[in-house]
Amino acid sequence: MPRFFVDRSDVGEGEILITGKDAFHIARSLRMAVGDRIEISDGCGTDYICTLSRIRDDECVATVEEKKASSAESPVEITLFMAVPKGDKLETVVQKAVELGASHIYPFESERCIKRPAADKAEKLIARLGRIAEEAAKQCGRGRLPVVHPILRFSELLSLVGGYELSLFCYEGEGTTPARGVLEASQAERISAIVGSEGGFSPKEAEALVAAGATPVGLGPRILRCETAPEYILSAISYRFEMS
Repeated sequence: MPRFFVDRSDVGEGEILITGKDAFHIARSLRMAVGDRIEISDGCGTDYICTLSRIRDDECVATVEEKKASSAESPVEITLFMAVPKGDKLETVVQKAVELGASHIYPFESERCIKRPAADKAEKLIARLGRIAEEAAKQCGRGRLPVVHPILRFSELLSLVGGYELSLFCYEGEGTTPARGVLEASQAERISAIVGSEGGFSPKEAEALVAAGATPVGLGPRILRCETAPEYILSAISYRFEMS
């Protein structure tokens, strides 16, 4: 069943309005007909099973048959802080982070980042990543639309770390605790995971993250690629809080 996100304001009494590219997609790409069923999420955790009652290229109306709380959301709020990697790796990271339950994704710049997008290109990059996040959310049945935030400076990242009950700083250096033990002992409801780029973090950055309140955790005996590490830690969080 095709799935779409709408703004909460488009949800009325028994009907939901679908506009823009999604309406065009229903009318032209999917060639749906009045009476066909679709699933709609308001992006805030509520899903609606609907029947299409009007179809136009610019506007469709769906009649609500069933309303229910989304069953696809993590019981904990997860934020991923990801140092900007080179190439198109960030696109894959965003897609997989959404599938694994992240609600917020913050790219950030660190000392060892190879790629540093200029301001005009950064804005286009975030817009593209937002579209990737939305498509991933539709595909995996998310009930909330994850947000990809503008790229942070490292100092801005530090200022946000203390706002989480648990911040997992993925680090290959000394002084780490296995992620499994930290997660098993945690009852946190708001968790962040911090992952570096290809070159990892400098010792100065690592010290600053720990001072800001992040817990340095190890991800096993192997050195993981920067695009693999976020999948690993987000999977570990999912296993701890969704599979227990």
